[in-house]
Amino acid sequence: MGLAVMTAVGLIATGSAAVGGAVALVNTAIGLTMYVVYERVWAGISWGRNG
Repeated sequence: MGLAVMTAVGLIATGSAAVGGAVALVNTAIGLTMYVVYERVWAGISWGRNG
C-alpha cells in the first residue's frame, strides 16, 4: 500500500511514472535499511532492563 501511494505521489510531483516508481523504490529501501539499523542500535541499549 505504501509503495503504491509513494509511486502516486512521485507521479504527481514529477509527471513521470518511471521516476515516481523509482522514488517509491528508493524510499522503501531507505526505510527498510533505517528500520534494521534502528532496531539493532536499540537492542544494544540496556536502559531500563532488569537482569
